[in-house]
Amino acid sequence: MPTIVQIVFYSTYGHVYRLAEAVAEGARSVPGTEVELLQVPESMSDEALKRTGADKTRAAFAHVPVATVAHLASADAIVFGTPTRFGNMAGQMRNFLDHTGGLWAKHALVGKAGSVFASSNSQHGGQETTITSFHTTLLHHGMVIVGVPYSCPELAETTEVSGGTPYGATTVAGSDGARQPSANELAIARFQGRHVAEIAAKLKG
Repeated sequence: MPTIVQIVFYSTYGHVYRLAEAVAEGARSVPGTEVELLQVPESMSDEALKRTGADKTRAAFAHVPVATVAHLASADAIVFGTPTRFGNMAGQMRNFLDHTGGLWAKHALVGKAGSVFASSNSQHGGQETTITSFHTTLLHHGMVIVGVPYSCPELAETTEVSGGTPYGATTVAGSDGARQPSANELAIARFQGRHVAEIAAKLKG
């Protein structure tokens, strides 16, 4: 049986989606891994999306299936991706997780690998608190948290602007959202995906 890794994300302008693709690439590099890329439901109105310009950027990943709460139970590992909103996860992701009470009651996610990646406007825009506060929900579900160990060499990068933390991959979007994930940030995301898939396979075994 394959190790199933779900990558469940919310993205407004595509930065988290780009990281999600890199996480998926890393997970797929582990033999025997099946990867499912999913996005959480949008809760903003069409009018609000148009007002922020997100209706155009979200079109790039409109093909990605929408996640359902019940489907999470079929995964061996779940890697969540979210933008930073004042040092916390985006409301869309919070709303999705707030519907997982039935899974919690059944202990459906206990023992599964859980991991998080994120984006923010600036290097000090709350990336780390977003991920570590997200971990609280995963712990309540009994998940085994997987981060990015310092065996990932790209975490040591100091000669350029770069996201990336021992808690999970991150990217810096810039105040206008124009900056896209760098090669270094994408390398960390691929490492995270591979590492999660390897840990999940061991837990499953």
